[in-house]
Amino acid sequence: MTVDILTFGCRLNAYESEVMRDLSAAQTDTIIVNTCAVTAEAERQARQAIRRAARERPDARIVVTGCAVQIDPSAWAGLPNVHRVLGNDDKLKPESWLPDAGSAVSDIMAARETAAHLVTEFASRARAFVQVQQGCDHRCTFCIIPFGRGPNRSVPIGVIADQVRTLVAGGYQEVVLTGVDIASYGPDLPGAPSLGQMIRRVLLAVPELPRLRLSSIDPAAIDDDLWRLIAEEPRLMPHLHLSLQAGSDLILKRMRRRHSRTGAMSVVHRARDLRPGIALGADLIAGFPTETDALFDETLRFVREAALPYLHVFPYSERPGTPAARMPSVPKPVRKERAAALREAGLIEARRFFAGQVGRMVSLLTEADQSGHSEHFAPVRLAEPLAAGRLVRATVTGATDDSLLAEAA
Repeated sequence: MTVDILTFGCRLNAYESEVMRDLSAAQTDTIIVNTCAVTAEAERQARQAIRRAARERPDARIVVTGCAVQIDPSAWAGLPNVHRVLGNDDKLKPESWLPDAGSAVSDIMAARETAAHLVTEFASRARAFVQVQQGCDHRCTFCIIPFGRGPNRSVPIGVIADQVRTLVAGGYQEVVLTGVDIASYGPDLPGAPSLGQMIRRVLLAVPELPRLRLSSIDPAAIDDDLWRLIAEEPRLMPHLHLSLQAGSDLILKRMRRRHSRTGAMSVVHRARDLRPGIALGADLIAGFPTETDALFDETLRFVREAALPYLHVFPYSERPGTPAARMPSVPKPVRKERAAALREAGLIEARRFFAGQVGRMVSLLTEADQSGHSEHFAPVRLAEPLAAGRLVRATVTGATDDSLLAEAA
């Protein structure tokens, strides 16, 4: 029986799941669960999936890995049918997946290394993800991820270029660069290349790559080379997703973020000045400890003033061991109400953005079920089905609340 992988969380986890898919090919009747620790809900879903797998496939060996396991391995080792738990670095080592590999709790605090295994495909995905760095050197008060991922480690540019080249040779038309904190790329490498310098060199090294996209990026750390690429490089997609978290200076300070409200707004304006029509999004936390109605309104106004069409909104989730978990909390029902208000504000901006695309010609990466995403990462529904993974030109004929309607040229 083939290895099944259940992935929770970020695009970096999605990339690492594909590495594990290749490395674990010799395993039999195995379920790998790649966990996330960003929120309590992400952990709950992973535990639920493990229990369901144990019921439905009682003879299967369950291997659990990912950030939640890295932080608290013993809590996962005792779940039903869990044969092994693996740390975030061990899961990417070939020896961890040998048929006679050990059982129970592995040494998840072993020396941390960046995987150099080249992924050739992503199951059921039209676009591919490429890891460019791992870990984070910052300590935002709400975040547990540095404890699960460790300090910043950058992947050498040559390794990144080889991975991108391999994926393009396999037919992928779009690659997304991902990591825990991609804006921190490079200081640990010879010559300390910045994220922008790395991207420029990868694009030069792989001229056959049609489309490059970035995952979430810290607005406080966009380097000059990246700004020039945003302005000048057509293969870098006109889409920027900011790790914003809040639009209130006091809340940002209590989160220990490196940007201010004014600084984030200046990033929004600069991006639109350099790349007219660029699509912008943001990660936001609703109901952070000490957030009053007035402070929440500052974040809500930021979304409206910045006209952000793509929002990832999370009600604040306490992470044991973080400074924020010891701060005066906001009631959970209020967090949910504020998250709903932010999502509604984002939907209003998305409708405006989609309406502005009607009548335009877009470049579309096709996916399943007559769908795809434009260069601005707008969801698109096609009038006729096309094979997934193709780049096509399409005319936008209409817009709904959540997508564009288009006809292929």
